[in-house]
Amino acid sequence: MIVVPVYNIILAPGASIYMGLDQIKKTSGSREIAPGERVVLIVAKENKSLNELDGDSFYPIGISARITEVGRQGFVLLQLGYRVDVENIEIRPDRTISLNSTRRVDIEDLSPEVEARKVSELVDEMRKFASGFDWGESIEYWLTQINTLGKAASAVSPWIDESNERRYAILAEDSMAKRADLIEEMLYGFLEVGRITNEAMTSQQQEHQQMYRETAIKRQMEHLQKELDEMHPENVSDIQQLENKIAESGMNETALKEATKVLNRLKQDGGQGAESGMLYDYLDFMTGLSWKKAEPQHIDLDQARRILDEDHYGLDKVKDRIIQQIAVMNLKNSQAGSILLFVGAPGTGKTSIGKSIARALGREYSRVSLGGVHDESDIRGHRRTYIGAMPGRIMDGISKSGASNPVMVLDEVDKLSDSFHGSPASALLEVLDPEQNNTFTDHYMNVPYDLSDVMFICTANTTDTIPEPLLNRMEVIQFSGYTPVEKLHIAKEHLVPKSMESMGIESNNMSVSDEAIETLISDYTMEAGVRGLRKRIDTLCRIFAVKVASNPGEKFEVTPDVIREEMEDRPITHSKILPEPKAGVVTGLAWTPVGGEILYIETMFTKGKGEIIITGQLGDVMKESARIAVSLVKTIFPDKADMFSENDLHIHVPEGAVPKDGPSAGIALTTAISSLVTGHIVDPHIAMTGEVALRGAVTPIGGLPEKLMAAERAGITKVFIPEENEFDLKDVADEVKDKIEIQTVSNVGEVLAATGMLTAAGKSA
Repeated sequence: MIVVPVYNIILAPGASIYMGLDQIKKTSGSREIAPGERVVLIVAKENKSLNELDGDSFYPIGISARITEVGRQGFVLLQLGYRVDVENIEIRPDRTISLNSTRRVDIEDLSPEVEARKVSELVDEMRKFASGFDWGESIEYWLTQINTLGKAASAVSPWIDESNERRYAILAEDSMAKRADLIEEMLYGFLEVGRITNEAMTSQQQEHQQMYRETAIKRQMEHLQKELDEMHPENVSDIQQLENKIAESGMNETALKEATKVLNRLKQDGGQGAESGMLYDYLDFMTGLSWKKAEPQHIDLDQARRILDEDHYGLDKVKDRIIQQIAVMNLKNSQAGSILLFVGAPGTGKTSIGKSIARALGREYSRVSLGGVHDESDIRGHRRTYIGAMPGRIMDGISKSGASNPVMVLDEVDKLSDSFHGSPASALLEVLDPEQNNTFTDHYMNVPYDLSDVMFICTANTTDTIPEPLLNRMEVIQFSGYTPVEKLHIAKEHLVPKSMESMGIESNNMSVSDEAIETLISDYTMEAGVRGLRKRIDTLCRIFAVKVASNPGEKFEVTPDVIREEMEDRPITHSKILPEPKAGVVTGLAWTPVGGEILYIETMFTKGKGEIIITGQLGDVMKESARIAVSLVKTIFPDKADMFSENDLHIHVPEGAVPKDGPSAGIALTTAISSLVTGHIVDPHIAMTGEVALRGAVTPIGGLPEKLMAAERAGITKVFIPEENEFDLKDVADEVKDKIEIQTVSNVGEVLAATGMLTAAGKSA
């Protein structure tokens, strides 16, 4: 008798099973196996190798069998007989197994007729199941050999997904009827699972076939479309054009992935979906950008300087700084450098010089106007989930320039404002930060774009309204106002020729004298820049365009008298020196958005109770300066204190309709009040600017070049300025410094002494 351990096999009396010859030989002592030998199959509890098994590794019920066939292909056919109880299982050193077995009696509660009916029904069900497969007909003979439920169970045992415990439960069941029920339940369950699996696989296969068919059709269509495109390039489809553009764009990996995803969605829509327009616009914008990084170019400094001089007269300090920037870019082999902020009055060339810089660098030029922007989305763009979404102004400017390294002028950064839509100035922080802008992400694009090669230039009229974090990212370059001489050169070399050309007037039809231009500058403009002058010249050229058109061949000469006769605008009245000087009146200097201007500080005592009356629309800063001046005068002239208690002091700064404020009128106010209390008249040819502290110290001011130009224009011969502003004199035109005596002071006593109101001993006040 040979004892063979088995695992995970359905064993039922009357069934036939196949086993490997090697498996039987392992426990037979390697002797030859012959048909007719008796075998006992015992069921292992766990799937272990023969070396790991011991006497307690088996269930107590096995089955006897007899070898009916030993095949040449290495298999053995076993005919299962009756069940046996096994005990005293011992595994010998040679791996043969000994045991004691006794036949286990079945409870015969299943009639042959019932079993035959069950077998017939089961075979029919198995035949139906097999008919759904190509191999269904090949097992017909095998199905006819099944005449017991045990044979059916053993036959499909290798394919049933059941546990070893449930398979053993069939062998351990004494009742033949219950054993039949267990086999039926297991086999019908197996058939149902197989049927559902087959249906799922069939459905999946059909879906795959449909998908493969669609893919094949699409590929064929693409192939045919490609041939048509090659035959008729002018008729290439929009989607194919986009696909070609994406392939040739040089996008980074993230952008390429996003563009490909959107293109696939557009293909699926077939151009007819509700989102097709939005998807097409997005891809059109993405492919219109320049993604390829431009190689740094070496810029000839002399040529760059020559281009800047051709386009702009003066602005030497600004040009020097630009040349320095280009030199650094050449040495570092980089595309961009510091973020420059041009600050100055309107019309001083802040924006137009950006175009000259682009020409000097050989780059594209892009201008982005930020005046009045109050929505963060104007900078970062709108997300594509919104209707009417569009890219922000930065990326829109990059797209329109057609380059990845343009010179981009961000105009009027001081006019940004916050709202509930966010802070545009905060959004600009990333744009203008060289450490961050190499991965700038516009909300519309939703992919990073490298802005590190863009040369950003910002413009502003003042830095007061620019947030400090944004201002810290930029290098401020001041644009001083033009002197009359500079305006004359600008008009002769640029404004007049351009205006005549735009009006269609030839140089042999019209000439403008220097005196006429000077008249326009002095009598018809009041500005630091030349924008108003350009408008006046345009007006003049339009007037003479009518004359030239009416009298072809005649040449017209524009003189000051002609201008006064032809111009409809009333000449501008500039503040002039007072013809009749008076005590209590002093000439001050003021900065305005359109340049400098002189103003008069007028003071007067009236009968009263010591009140201080301030008129002329003075701001809080100037009102405080007036009160400080009153206190200083009381200290400097203690013997005049009664005048303040017995009278009201009226301080007025013409013109009353113009608001005025700023920390630069302190010494003028102090001098005017001192002139009033002493009765000493201050020469109106003397002007002054500077703030005072309560201790009498003169503190620095801003806008010195513009103020001194206004003084020179008004005929002032001497100006007092704070000692700490002496360094700013280098920004003042030589022609202004040559005509005005400039004296620096550190204490208000020095001003009073220089104007004759204090003795030498009083200078310490």
